[in-house]
Amino acid sequence: MDQYELYCLADRHFYDTLEHSTAADAGFSILHRPAPAGWSSETTETWCYYAPGNEPPMPAQGWKIHVSARLDDAEKAIAAVYDYCIPRMIPFKFLRGPAVLVMVNSKAASRASSGKLITIYPRDEAQLELVLKELDELLRDVQGPYILSDLRYGKGPLFVRYGGFAERHCLSGGERVLAVEDGDGTLVPDVRGAIFSVPPWTTLPEFLKPHLAARNAVTMSDLPYEIDRVLHFSNGGGVYLARHLHTGDQVVLKEARPHAGLDALGRDAVTRLAHERAILERLAGLGVAPQLRDHFTVGEHHFLVQEFVDGTPLQRRLVHRYPLTRATCDAEDLDTYTRWALDTLDQVEAAIEALHERGVVFGDLHPDNILLTEDGRVVLIDYEVATLTDDGARAALAHPAFVAPPDRQGADVDRYAMACLRLGLFAPQCTIMLPLSPKKVAQLGELVAETFPGTGDMARKAAATIMGSAPSRPAPSEPAPSEPASTDGGRTDSGRTRAEETGAEDPPMPGSAPWPDLRDALRRAITAAATSDRDDRLFPGDVAQFRPGGGLNLAHGAAGVLYALAVTGAGRFPEYDDWLRERARRPIPGSGLGLYDGLHGIAYVLDRLGYRQDALDVVDICLREKWEGLESALHTGLAGIGLNLLHLGEPELTKAGLRAVDICADRLGGPDDVPEVSGGTNPRAGLMYGSSGPALLFLHAYEHTGDPSLLDLARTALQQDLRRCREAQDGSLQVNQGWRLLPYVDEGSAGIALVLARYLSHRDDPALAAALADLLKAARSGFFVQPGLFTGRAGIIAALAGVPAEPDTAQVLEAHVKGLRWHALPYGGGLAFPGDQLLRLSMDFSTGSAGVLFALHTVLGEEPGHLPFLEAASAVRPVTYDLQKEV
Repeated sequence: MDQYELYCLADRHFYDTLEHSTAADAGFSILHRPAPAGWSSETTETWCYYAPGNEPPMPAQGWKIHVSARLDDAEKAIAAVYDYCIPRMIPFKFLRGPAVLVMVNSKAASRASSGKLITIYPRDEAQLELVLKELDELLRDVQGPYILSDLRYGKGPLFVRYGGFAERHCLSGGERVLAVEDGDGTLVPDVRGAIFSVPPWTTLPEFLKPHLAARNAVTMSDLPYEIDRVLHFSNGGGVYLARHLHTGDQVVLKEARPHAGLDALGRDAVTRLAHERAILERLAGLGVAPQLRDHFTVGEHHFLVQEFVDGTPLQRRLVHRYPLTRATCDAEDLDTYTRWALDTLDQVEAAIEALHERGVVFGDLHPDNILLTEDGRVVLIDYEVATLTDDGARAALAHPAFVAPPDRQGADVDRYAMACLRLGLFAPQCTIMLPLSPKKVAQLGELVAETFPGTGDMARKAAATIMGSAPSRPAPSEPAPSEPASTDGGRTDSGRTRAEETGAEDPPMPGSAPWPDLRDALRRAITAAATSDRDDRLFPGDVAQFRPGGGLNLAHGAAGVLYALAVTGAGRFPEYDDWLRERARRPIPGSGLGLYDGLHGIAYVLDRLGYRQDALDVVDICLREKWEGLESALHTGLAGIGLNLLHLGEPELTKAGLRAVDICADRLGGPDDVPEVSGGTNPRAGLMYGSSGPALLFLHAYEHTGDPSLLDLARTALQQDLRRCREAQDGSLQVNQGWRLLPYVDEGSAGIALVLARYLSHRDDPALAAALADLLKAARSGFFVQPGLFTGRAGIIAALAGVPAEPDTAQVLEAHVKGLRWHALPYGGGLAFPGDQLLRLSMDFSTGSAGVLFALHTVLGEEPGHLPFLEAASAVRPVTYDLQKEV
């Protein structure tokens, strides 16, 4: 979940950073020391940086040292490195506190960065060797996880890797990424994988070669197993499909790395693997658990050998069978799915009861841990957090959509998760929202019963089990404070506590309430969440708002929320406008420049709000930066920048906007000059990050200049995105990411459709018209996992409202508006929606309530609304001067 859990530690309702928490991690004790004379220090939500002020600047890149430490040794390791580096004037950084260390070393953490407690930046290879040699003695008693991206020095907690010291960027696959210089001085991606490697333009220092040889000497060649393929990786280790060399039997090898993959109790993967071995021995002969075959150790890695169960995870069956994600779903499809789901749920419950009869509580029930075989066998896998029934204990790890509240212990933990699974097979992922509102449980049961005939009794019983004696629960890995953490004492701008506001009466619901009531309810929730006393953000939103300048921008910051409130008629708020204006004129270092991630989007909103001079001042700041080297994307790069420059209409800005057009055109290539798969190591497709963004810029430039070659460029760009689309089971055309198809606005079919419709308003093209019809088929699906504007149902609503209507468009839109009930939640006396990952509420434009407000306005508002620069072509403000002469 991209470390979303880290941002759940500080507040029970919103994503936030630890420095704004009174209930979470206070940091390592060394933070209480003042920075030494001549040193500068900075603390973020993750890292604490120390750098000598009067020394020559450190190199931009080189061999860096990482120190790994388990929780018990972290304070000792930090103190030793601090005392070593300060007198030697060596810059370093370390994780800010124990909660962050547990999170970045958790089972779900990134394997590429896990284990790194401290980073040290030597000036050259001579200092690298000396620091390693001397710290190896000082840290001899420190133990920590192996850092997979690095080379280990000796047998202690020191590791080395070549990479960037300073933050520099380059374009890779059309996107801006962290960079280092190659041997020719060209910036290339600073690849940070889970395998140690030496860049081709440098060599491993001679003194490190014995350590590389020691690393390579550890192999599995003497074992009687041959690994065929990887089934799964986590930070705790891998799961592999293997074959016994003597018998030929297929088996599963489960790996555990010491001190890595921590759970909420601080236990590492090795401890949990030993526990799983004991549980599997207890379950021997029980058909609902895999049989234990063997166990062994290689180097420091521990392995269990288990029976290979040739089954399909329930999650994969759910994705393939769930009918509401298909545009062609009918009553028969609903009935067929319902019968399959209810039968499967009964089989899973029988498997759980079989475990209970053996005295075992599974503790981690979710669809990925349930295998269904072709012969009808149900097998539950992954027993590392299982407990014994008689102990009345709780699992230390659990999927956030199935984690039981604190009052459930022993077998009731499984019964709670089973009830969530019963609702979850009909409302995928929706039970993850239950901590945000106790009232959501009953409503979710009602929605399931209403949508899937024959599920009424099941849904009501499941909801009753979930509600039990406790109405709500804290989020995973989160303490349960009596009041939510807040810098303002738990009070919002309304003067009420957030707990009081969340407990408000049921708000009006989409699909049943008039538009003015919905708009007012969303406004109440958004303004109730405002924190105007903070400098980093005004409205809580996605975790991306904690990147430099993210709390101000159009996608995740104040600009997007104020834009949505203003254009929908929900109100103007001068004090909030002033908050944005003041900070926009003095952006913090590292702020983005783009339309959605940065200053150009803020300028666009300021202009729309009537602050023309502020907008021009912000754009002037942007033009002093090296903006021409940015990627072409609408969200972060030249497409969005060019659109805003043309929009503002000043002659010099128009020249700069046309310069952005020229750069995007030079980079474009031909229709087939992109891979057929989007994302991963390939450039992404779609409106926000793909070729549709430049296509939109070309169309606006055509509308300003009348140059038909720009239409040709737009067609080529759209063809590039269509090349990365594939036909789904229901006949819809969606963006192909290899492992999934995407229908959304940001990098899916809906965003491409918006630009393609605009292109077709200028030029007839039967082939592209047919593609548009196929792209829009996905918008007729009945369920979307998230509600947001960029990656959810709200975006589908806005997309359908932004293209020419079909005979049934009004009916489809009505169903989508009503469908927002799946995710609607009370907050602040109004109506709110969860953000990305559904773990917390969001008020931002991209993922949260402001985006839903904007989308509803596009279909319910008095005047049609459209996403920025996606209004009808005839509505573009005409040029009032001779553009060709100016250029």
